Amino acid sequence: MMEFIDFLFHAETHLRDFITNYGTWVYVLLFAIVFCETGLVVTPFLPGDSLLFAVGVLAGASLLQIEIIVPLLITAAILGDAVNYSIGRWSGPRVFQYDSSFFFRKQYLYKAQAFYEKYGGRAIILARFVPIVRTFAPFVAGVGAMHARKFLSYNVIGGVLWVSLFCGAGYLFGALPVVQENMKLVIMGIIVISVLPIVWEYFKARRASTREVEG
Repeated sequence: MMEFIDFLFHAETHLRDFITNYGTWVYVLLFAIVFCETGLVVTPFLPGDSLLFAVGVLAGASLLQIEIIVPLLITAAILGDAVNYSIGRWSGPRVFQYDSSFFFRKQYLYKAQAFYEKYGGRAIILARFVPIVRTFAPFVAGVGAMHARKFLSYNVIGGVLWVSLFCGAGYLFGALPVVQENMKLVIMGIIVISVLPIVWEYFKARRASTREVEG
């Protein structure tokens, strides 16, 4: 766990070391991380937003080729959601009967379902910017039998926006001295901002539940 947290807050440093030791294999690693984080409901803990920002920083430092890494990760994000959606279509509603386990958290599934019911098809785009929900939203869309063509359009738009915005931000601002000197705080800020929607929905649900009890 500590190793994971360390990677989360020092992704840029660890990726620099990986590039030094393994060169272009870093492209394979990054593709795999983004694909698994978006495509497998058992890996919602993998880094997303912060990783993309770190990738942009490294591209700005000419350690990665921006014209390769951005299309590559957009492809990984789109393919990941497509696989997740297909698994959801195959599983169907019976997945809600499964018990939670170390690799499967049913509460995450319910959160994604509520998010999907609230925003409809737009949830596929919006969920790209919400950790955990990002992993489960396409799965829930598959369970709910969203039309494949409709899902594909939302999937492509969301994947392009998500990767482009975070990688672009890292590429444009990562070289600034204030960012370089406070990289850990910047990454922490990205993580906090990303989870704010989940925190907001949690407290809103608790407030609604309290009102029902008092009423």
